[in-house]
Amino acid sequence: MDAPDWVAIEVVYVGAEREFLKALRVPPGTSLRGAIERSRVLQECPEIDLGRLSVGIFGRVCALEATVAAGDRVEIYRPLVRDPKEARRARARG
Repeated sequence: MDAPDWVAIEVVYVGAEREFLKALRVPPGTSLRGAIERSRVLQECPEIDLGRLSVGIFGRVCALEATVAAGDRVEIYRPLVRDPKEARRARARG
């Protein structure tokens, strides 16, 4: 699995009760979906539904079919509990 042309990436998910971070190597041309599946995050965090959650690379939402590149951090985003702008307004009000 340490073939020199494999791509080193990370897969990250922060759930309500746990965090998942795994560094792995994938073949060139691997999609985000493929990287997520290889990481085994779906088995460790069964609440993840890729049909409903957004995914991305370094904070930028991408399609599951997008290809990963060396050094990418594949992120699985869970829905926001509260709108960030509204949360800031509430904190400012005191």
